[in-house]
Amino acid sequence: MMDDTIGPPTPPRPAPDPPSSNVAARVGAFVEVVLCSDFPTQLMLIQVLAWIGLRPLLGDGGLSLAYVATLSLVDAAALIALMLWLLHRRDESVRDAFLGARPIGREVKLGILLVPGIVLFVLVTLLLIQQFAPALHNVAVNPLESLLKTPRNAWIFATVAIVAGGLREELQRAFILRRFEQHLGGARVGLVVFSVAFGAGHLLQGWDAAIVTAMLGLIWGSVFLARRSIVAPLVSHACFNLVEIVRHVAVVEWVAG
Repeated sequence: MMDDTIGPPTPPRPAPDPPSSNVAARVGAFVEVVLCSDFPTQLMLIQVLAWIGLRPLLGDGGLSLAYVATLSLVDAAALIALMLWLLHRRDESVRDAFLGARPIGREVKLGILLVPGIVLFVLVTLLLIQQFAPALHNVAVNPLESLLKTPRNAWIFATVAIVAGGLREELQRAFILRRFEQHLGGARVGLVVFSVAFGAGHLLQGWDAAIVTAMLGLIWGSVFLARRSIVAPLVSHACFNLVEIVRHVAVVEWVAG
């Protein structure tokens, strides 16, 4: 007589991926992170701009707005196209990678609500640096502020700040964190690595600005990882950049008038 307590045989477990495939996945992810780190695309574009005769500095030694805007916007377009292509190449959903499942309207509201806290955080951090580590303020005048001399220039720079500073950087952050989470040691590792790199990219503005920027990268990256959507970080980042531009223009006009 058969024992009815014996269930059906357990199906065999799928074999784990061979080590060679794991190594290949890590190498591929690392290559994608490097390609989307902004350095390869900017280096290429710098060479192209030099070839067509567009220079970064004006005759008086100041930054050229035409150069900064062209480099930033073209680089943003190239980098976004590259990330979309890499996602398509792996059959990954763009919506899953960047937008998640949360309602966009709710994420926009969250991004706006984050702005006052971000502004306060930056002000307090800069005051603490000025009080306890003044040597970190090693750039007397932010060179990017020289690009805001006229209302027209301010509008152009605001466009750059939204597209290259908000949209491109948050898409880039999400893409790189995704690759770290999948193959390169986890999202937290990626958050630290990319935030340090994010801050280092602002060393032109001073050590204090680089430190604050790295901390902002940690905040926006943490929001993305918690929400799995770039919308709130993007809105917060873009609005913060606009607040900084408006603040500088208002201060200049107040001093002048």
